[in-house]
Amino acid sequence: MTKSASKSRPTSAKALHAPTQAPLPGNGLVRCPWAGEDPLYVAYHDDEWGVPEYDDRALYEKLMLDGFQAGLSWITILRKRENFRKAFDNFEPEIIAHYPARKIEKLMGDAGIVRNRAKIEGAVQSARAYLDIMEKGPGFSTLLWDFLDGKPKQNQFARRGQVPAETDISKKMSKELIGRGFKFVGPTIVYAFMQAVGMVNDHLTGCHRHAAVAKLAKKR
Repeated sequence: MTKSASKSRPTSAKALHAPTQAPLPGNGLVRCPWAGEDPLYVAYHDDEWGVPEYDDRALYEKLMLDGFQAGLSWITILRKRENFRKAFDNFEPEIIAHYPARKIEKLMGDAGIVRNRAKIEGAVQSARAYLDIMEKGPGFSTLLWDFLDGKPKQNQFARRGQVPAETDISKKMSKELIGRGFKFVGPTIVYAFMQAVGMVNDHLTGCHRHAAVAKLAKKR
């Protein structure tokens, strides 16, 4: 993972500047500033980002999309997400792990996704690593959540400048995933993934979603 990815992720260290929160015109709600005013981004912020995810396949999909995001803006991936799902067989690892060379070439010609050969081939290798964990190991969700003892970490960041690009846990998780054969899972990508799937609650304390996400974590 290169440092370039950190500038394009919603909570990355590169874009940590005022204002502290960003109200969306017309509804009075205060949100994390990265959500901006794009309806797709706002919906993602309000409905998905930070919600704890425990499903094995869904975690694989989110991690792969974060890998494709490396060096790009997250909104680019979000706008292409449905195209990705269609092109990659709904991110079913059992299918992706057996993609033949002709499928890779077909994906390279698909303008609806990010046509990066290393990332596409990396998704295939990661699918194989995922299957190995599911068949021989603790299961993908268990492996990842065990780094946090199964519970989301509730951060209390008031300003974007306080939000890290990576942490000791993301470094350890990255090392584990790389050791198991996953690709594009550097510590910055992994921390963005952890934020997205609710392993950490990095909604700012002034954001209307901070308390709501914290309540979701308590229900587990």
